[in-house]
Amino acid sequence: MSYRLPPMFLLFAIASPVVALAQEGDPTAGAIVFKKCAICHIAETDQNKIGPSLNGLFGRTAGTHPNFAYSPAMQQAGKDGLVWSETSLRDYLHDPKAKVKGTKMTFIGLKDDTEITNLIAYLKQYSK
Repeated sequence: MSYRLPPMFLLFAIASPVVALAQEGDPTAGAIVFKKCAICHIAETDQNKIGPSLNGLFGRTAGTHPNFAYSPAMQQAGKDGLVWSETSLRDYLHDPKAKVKGTKMTFIGLKDDTEITNLIAYLKQYSK
């Protein structure tokens, strides 16, 4: 007995890897989004600018990058358990002042989920 798959199933099977890849983000597009952040942050090195370096961000406890004067609110967020992951960074980037009340970061946030996904993909290159 042989089974024949419907054409729509085959189309889904072919397109699925593309959908999964799209959810991972595009680091090249993320580099463009990062230009909004680059005024204050750098990702390529550990040097701090107006804001802390984002090099090695994922897995770092909030408010702990060396030689940066964090706000008391960001230091407390770290003490309270905020560790930068894709999920916590996504929440923070949507509305920094809501995620960490009292942060000195003045950026209003990113509202576009695709931009955030791409930005995260870009930053992940510098967090290995």
